[in-house]
Amino acid sequence: MLETKNINFYYGNFHALKNISMKIENNTVVAFIGPSGCGKSTFLRLFNRMNDLIPDTRLTGECIINEEDIYQKSIDVTNLRKKVGMVFQKPNPFPKTIFENVAYSLRVDGVKDSRFITQRVEESLKDAALWDEVKDKLKKSAFELSGGQQQRLCIARALAISPSVILMDEPASALDPISTSKIEELIHILKKDYTIVIVTHNMQQAARVSDKTGFFMLGELVEYSDTKKIFMNPEKEETQNYVTGRFG
Repeated sequence: MLETKNINFYYGNFHALKNISMKIENNTVVAFIGPSGCGKSTFLRLFNRMNDLIPDTRLTGECIINEEDIYQKSIDVTNLRKKVGMVFQKPNPFPKTIFENVAYSLRVDGVKDSRFITQRVEESLKDAALWDEVKDKLKKSAFELSGGQQQRLCIARALAISPSVILMDEPASALDPISTSKIEELIHILKKDYTIVIVTHNMQQAARVSDKTGFFMLGELVEYSDTKKIFMNPEKEETQNYVTGRFG
């Protein structure tokens, strides 16, 4: 379970997120939609404390994962990021082989058992629906893969250390339609084992992949409900205007 209670977030004096409370249940896909600059990516990055890396930011409220406020001083941020994987907008494979891209997080975690590493690499590539395409070229550079394959490799890398949550910040925005379709199919498969939170500008994609959708505008969570309700029968006029293309 992910939950936020009265979250306010500031970049310097700029009030970027305003009093956001939300619950995300296990093994669901939640999509965040809204105009550019509305705060959805900032909110996504709260769940693995990526915003900590930005100077002069401030947070009030609670951000809870598995009944624990992850912004307590006692929290080990490195361990948190093992539990909460992140996939970025553009594929960002390391300048290593396909195998070592997936093995990297295990090695950083101190795993030395080569048989276990080999097993986890294979399992992760299978979970990311990439194994059949790369099993005969694991020693080749990750840069030889297509953009869509590189993004699935990055997903496999996130899966290797068995997170419970996967954050995806516009994971298909740089991909062609066929690669996008594969990523969307993969999201459907992964939700059996993971909780997935995705930011997308593509409303059709949100409608296809998510169980629930949150609509953000000007740093506020305007509406959060079942995806079908958001797109077919929203409660707020602002949501209706956005999903029908009247603004945004």
